[in-house]
This record gives sequence, C-alpha cells and structure tokens, in this order.
Amino acid sequence: MASPISANKAELLAIANAVASEKMIDKSIVIEAMEEAIQKAARARFGQENDIRAKLDPVNGDLRLWRVVEVVEEVEDYFKQVDLEQAQKLEDGASVGDFIVDPLPAMDDLGRIDAQSAKQVIFQKVRDAERERQFEEFKDRGGEVITGVIKSVEFGHVIVNLGRAEGVIRRDQQIPREAARVGERIRALIMKVERNNRGPQIFLSRAHPDFMRKLFAQEVPEIYDGIIEIKAAARDPGSRAKIGVISHDSSIDPVGACVGMKGSRVQAVVQEMQGEKIDIIPWSEDTATFVVNALQPATVSRVVLDEEEGRIEVVVPDDQLSLAIGRRGQNVRLASQLTDSQIDIMTEEEASEKRSKEFAERSKMFEEELDVDETLSQLLVAEGFVELEEVAYVELDELAAIEGFDDELAEELQSRAKEALDRQEEEHRAARRELGVDDALADIPHLTEEMLVVLGKAGIKDLDDLADLATDELIAKKREAPRRRQSPDAGPPMRRDRPMREQDKGGVLGAYGLSEEQGNEIIMAARAHWFEDEEPQAAPGGSEDEEEAAPAAASETQAEEAADAESSK
Repeated sequence: MASPISANKAELLAIANAVASEKMIDKSIVIEAMEEAIQKAARARFGQENDIRAKLDPVNGDLRLWRVVEVVEEVEDYFKQVDLEQAQKLEDGASVGDFIVDPLPAMDDLGRIDAQSAKQVIFQKVRDAERERQFEEFKDRGGEVITGVIKSVEFGHVIVNLGRAEGVIRRDQQIPREAARVGERIRALIMKVERNNRGPQIFLSRAHPDFMRKLFAQEVPEIYDGIIEIKAAARDPGSRAKIGVISHDSSIDPVGACVGMKGSRVQAVVQEMQGEKIDIIPWSEDTATFVVNALQPATVSRVVLDEEEGRIEVVVPDDQLSLAIGRRGQNVRLASQLTDSQIDIMTEEEASEKRSKEFAERSKMFEEELDVDETLSQLLVAEGFVELEEVAYVELDELAAIEGFDDELAEELQSRAKEALDRQEEEHRAARRELGVDDALADIPHLTEEMLVVLGKAGIKDLDDLADLATDELIAKKREAPRRRQSPDAGPPMRRDRPMREQDKGGVLGAYGLSEEQGNEIIMAARAHWFEDEEPQAAPGGSEDEEEAAPAAASETQAEEAADAESSK
C-alpha cells in the first residue's frame, strides 16, 4: 500500500477550499496542483529519475505517495525498473512487462527549498486556471456593454477593473477629450477577447458604433424587444453620429420612440457619449431615399446612383453645399458610412457642367469611332448609349426604333461598331505584346486585351506576377477624398491636399468594375499552374512518437489502477 504522508488532512482540504473559493476556480484544479507540487518535492527527495506519483483524496484528505516501476527480466535502469523476484514481493502475481507501484516512505515534513518549490508549482497552476476561467467567462461576450471601475491610465490606455478580470480601452477606442479618472465607473463595449501568455486580453471600446447601438437598446424598450431595429450606425466619436432606424410595427414611429418624451431617451445616450450629437434617421430600402435622409439637415435636389462603380452622386442647391458636406466633410462622411457607399456632393451648376462634358466626350467618341456626323453621334448619346459595345450588341430592333433610324442604318452602325471594337482589340493586343505581357494571361477569364495592357504597365507580365496579387490589390475601386470648402468665401469646394492612403488608391484594375467573385476567379486561374506538377501525397501513418506514447499512456493507467488496488486492501 502506498504510504501516507504525515500532514494535517483538515488543513490540506481547508487550503484547497479557500484557494478555490478565492480564485473562483474548481476545487479539483487546486487538488491537482497540490499533487503536482508534492510530486516535484518527492522527486527532489528521492531522485529526479523516479516516476513518482501523489494522490490527495478530496473527501478525507488522505495523501499517498508511490513510484511506478516496470517489471523486467534484467534490470537496466534501477530508478524505473525492477526484476521479477523483487516485483513479486511488492505485488502478488506480477509478471514481466507489468507496471507496478512501489510505495515510498513517509515524508514527515518538507525542507525549506522543497516547500518553496511546491508553493511555486501550486501558485503557477492556480494562476493558469484563473486565467483560463477568465477567458472562458468572457470569450463569448463580444458585443456586450459592461460596466467597470477605472483602475489606472497607462500610456493613454485606460485599464478597467471588471470584477473578476481586467479590460483595456486603447487610446484609439476612447472618446476624444474624455477625461478618465481613477476610481470612476465606466461603461464600454467588449470588442474582442484574446488569449495570451499573460492571461486573457479583454479589449473594450467607447468609440465603436456598436457601443451606441447597445446604449439605445438599454434606453429604448422597443429596440430591446425587436420592434424597432437600428439598421445602420456611423460615428465621429465625441462629435456627431447618425443612426438609421426602422419600425416593424406600423403604429410606432421609430424616430419618435428613440427620441423619447422631451428627448429623454436620446439625451441619456448623448450624456454617456460625452455630448455627442446624434441624428436619428428613418431607414429606407430605397437607396436614394435613404441617402436623402442620411444627408439631413441638407436639402437634396437629385440623387444619381452608379451601381457599377458603387458611387452615389448627390446634387444640392448652391446654398446647401456647405451644409451637405459639413464641417471638414463630417456630414457627407457619416452619410457615406451609414449608407455604405461613396457619396459625391456637387451643386446643380457643377452637375450641369459635368453632364455637358460627358455628353460632349461621348458624342466625340461615337463621331470618331463610327465615322458619323455630329448630329447622329449626339442622338445616340441622347438615347442613352455610352459605349461602343452597347451599339454593337444591342437588339437591332431597339436601335432601329430610334426616331429617324431604320433597319439599314441600324445594321450599318452595328457593323461599324464591331469593326471599331476589333480595331481597338488589335491595338491593345499589339501594345500588350510590346510591353512583354505573357500570352498565357490572355487565357485568364474576365481579362480583356485592354486590361492586360494596364497590367503590363503596372509590371504584371506573367502568371506568377498575377498570382502573387490579393483580390483587393487587383479589383478594389479607387476612393476619392471628400470635397469641402475651406471657408464660406473660398469658392468651389476643393479636394483634400493630404496624400491619398494606400487603401484608397484602388486595385490595378479597379476602374473596370470587376466583382469580388470575378477577381477571385482571375487570381485562382493564375495560380492553377502552381498545383499542376504537385503529386498527391499519401496520408502519413502513425509516427514513432505516437507508437512510443501508447505504451507510456498504458503504463500510467496500469500503475494508477495498481495503486488504487493496493490502497483498498
């Protein structure tokens, strides 16, 4: 029978219960830590080479200590092996190949070094368990608003005591100009929870739009119950915000419900967000209507949607331009975020000039490419034709139906348009070859000769060059800086002078309106040759480590069963 260690059973159990309660972890984890600590101390006493095990009974506090040895015919390792004769003295019926337990003498007390070592083991195990408990508690709570107490401010980052864990509000997730005072209570959104060596990292935010969403859900019962839904939200933290709301009950006004009696509900949210002004806007499935609402308080004359480019042109009266753009572009920027579109603001005069310029450019293009007079080219543009492809491949009846056209003229225009397209294609092919672009790229789906010329000018000349690109690097659309006035008397709004960000420059083929699906197909087709020469590899069998691990695991199980059998005798 494994020998009991001289120890106060009640004291051991009391310590385990106290630590488990204080750290809010399972008692079995503390018991396991104690066993590991005692095993380490015993190895220091009896030899590190011994396979020593300890078992602490969580009910009565009995503590047993033994070492595991293997029965062999000829002993080579006296720390882990024993011959058959000696084995049968320890356990009746032992045979070669068995793993048996060899009870160890009692340890009356632990030396100072052993006790310190055991304490460190227990401390480390308990700390790891505490960190794991904290991670498990918060890992699925992303998106919740939590209340804590500011513990400290370190390098601009606010450390928040959450009770059983700590969170951090990084500088970029704080509301600008908000003073953080140690000891004050604070509410924040749990953005994400990450596991690392120092314990779970709980990242909080007071600047995220979802923080505002959750605050409204707490203040407006109709949002909490799902009767009113916040469909979109955008913030300029500490300054201004916009939310788009819709009611699933026609008898309830979503804007009025969010505002509350005398503004009580929205003011509670405004106070929590340090005076941030909030525009509550009715959401609409119609994009144009929603854009008009999002640009409030400015008055909109006309909205032009460009679905291919993902842009929206908004025309406003001259006296509404500054109001629509907002201070430093704030209003149009928030409206763009709210509608998830790029919004370009222009006056009626600018819109008229733009239409005139586009009309002249398209008329000139048709006049030159189709070899027709000015009147005919302008008539085509007036009927909505923009590209040569539209003229070449539109239904003949539709083209002939234009006033003043007949079937013969329509056929001639289509014939000339197709000839012009073939001519352009040949010119682009010659330019592409002159740039040294590999012919293999011409077989990639969705790529035209014109696109290949653009790729060649960007230094992308073979399959590997194209395959190395990410989809965004290929098809992302260019985002232009918002327009703004420098002062009321500064004349027409000007573009920002600051350098364009890398993510706003767009992909190599961003001007061609390729979809993400098409971009993925292009990239994957370019990468296909990487895998053509690879041979499928057979699934590897079990490794030597796995084969060695199996008997080791079996020995551990067998030894513990033997120890339990000994103790029950």
